[in-house]
Amino acid sequence: MSLFKRLRDVTMSNVHALIDKAEDPVKMTDQYIRDMQEDLEDAEKAVAAQIAIEKKFKLLYEEQEALFKRREEQAHTAVQMQNIDLARRALEEKKLVEAKMNEYKASYEANKASADNLRVKLEEMRKQLNEMRSKRDTLIARYNAAKAQAEINKSLAGFNTDTAAAGLKRMEEKMLQMEAQAEASNEMTSRGKSLDDEFANLHRDSGVEDELAALMKKYENNGNS
Repeated sequence: MSLFKRLRDVTMSNVHALIDKAEDPVKMTDQYIRDMQEDLEDAEKAVAAQIAIEKKFKLLYEEQEALFKRREEQAHTAVQMQNIDLARRALEEKKLVEAKMNEYKASYEANKASADNLRVKLEEMRKQLNEMRSKRDTLIARYNAAKAQAEINKSLAGFNTDTAAAGLKRMEEKMLQMEAQAEASNEMTSRGKSLDDEFANLHRDSGVEDELAALMKKYENNGNS
């Protein structure tokens, strides 16, 4: 990936479009933040290298500029001392130094312009990364809310009140049927008693009546005495 490619190719506007298409926008957002962080680190290294080049040419330019001024002053001094040969040599070297000085100055200005441009782009990357980080929680909250709403809507779509009511009615009818069957079973059990069972019950009933009559007679006798 070339330097600042993500900054050129992926703007904040289409980041949102990519997130909308993602199956998991949360993971997409986190991955994009990690990618941006990596790109930012690469960009910072590149900018640092460019600044180092800028400073190098600035130093070379300043050295030649200082030497240029010194040779010019020396030429003036030599002329004042009437040392024409020395003055000539100083001016000749001054001319050579001037050529180098202009060369270094041009290189310094070009590299400074490049470094300044990279500084601006780097600041844009930092701004976008900070913006993405600050919006992450909001994006995640909105995604979770939308996901929950979708689940609720899905559940509501599958919930049919008519079907539920019909099912409840069928359950009531089934219970009535079971109760009727139980009642009918009790009647059949009663009807199924044998003749011996009925006579046994009859004897049991007469025994109670006999005991009751004996008690009543006892208390009648006590009352007469």
